[in-house]
Amino acid sequence: MMRIIGRHRGKALSTLLAGLGLGLLLAASPASARTLNTAYGEVSVEGQPKRVVTLYEGALDAALTAGVTPLAAIATRGGDDVASYLQERTEGIAIIGTARETNLEAVIAQRPDIILAPARLPEAQYRLLSKLAPTLVPDVAPFSAGAWKQEARFFAKALGREAPVEAAIKAVEVKAAELREHAASGQTASLARWMPQGALVMSPKLFATGLLKASGFTVIGGDSVPEGRPHSDPLSLENLSRLDGDWLFMATLDAEGESALAAAMDSPAFARLDVAKRDRVVPVDGQLWTSASGPLAASAILDDIETALP
Repeated sequence: MMRIIGRHRGKALSTLLAGLGLGLLLAASPASARTLNTAYGEVSVEGQPKRVVTLYEGALDAALTAGVTPLAAIATRGGDDVASYLQERTEGIAIIGTARETNLEAVIAQRPDIILAPARLPEAQYRLLSKLAPTLVPDVAPFSAGAWKQEARFFAKALGREAPVEAAIKAVEVKAAELREHAASGQTASLARWMPQGALVMSPKLFATGLLKASGFTVIGGDSVPEGRPHSDPLSLENLSRLDGDWLFMATLDAEGESALAAAMDSPAFARLDVAKRDRVVPVDGQLWTSASGPLAASAILDDIETALP
């Protein structure tokens, strides 16, 4: 059963940590430790941590890019395992919660050297986790251009393995530039995630839509997404025209979404879209396109774009 870390449980959890003697892990850092500026102040990390736990999909991706397989990670949205594009690299890894809920007892059981967390980790959770091990929360503005690169470099520094991550970021930039060079002038694209309730227009400020831009597309649909949100509310079939452009990348997270999308694509409203008439609706993996982040995810998304283009 997943357990939410919350203020109301703080005393009990602190007692649990103390009982396990894990507070001793937070002894003063030696002079050889490197210091990272995090969302909650400076945190020191020594050497190359071996027992790594990730509480964010972007952190897992960056760790694997760096050559580190974490002991444990959270499940991807809509699934009970890590995202499918990473599963061959994470055999045997423990699942310790979701993006919404962390099982603290499961984290404790891993006895981590370091915890890599999302930028939006609430401070109350940070205070509890940092009693267990140095907890690294990147100080990166959400929905900002290149945020995934900042996060990947941050996690690489935390792990003491910056070179492979920097090389992977450079490879992504080169691949995007190649796609952009061969892109048709002025082509537009939108990204949507189909849920049983309908299509969600994804923000032009997200990781995957940023890669579409880097590949030479003008991303449309932003006027349907409230400021500071990752996506719109579900669209009705009557409002599907907001997705119409030269290309539509359509993501689903699970079998339920796939069934809903298949039904919608048989509807007259979907068939009326110009992008459907031109057969430029591209099904993509929602776990990769609308939930993941990091160099490995970026490379896989660019591969999808290259495959889709004529």
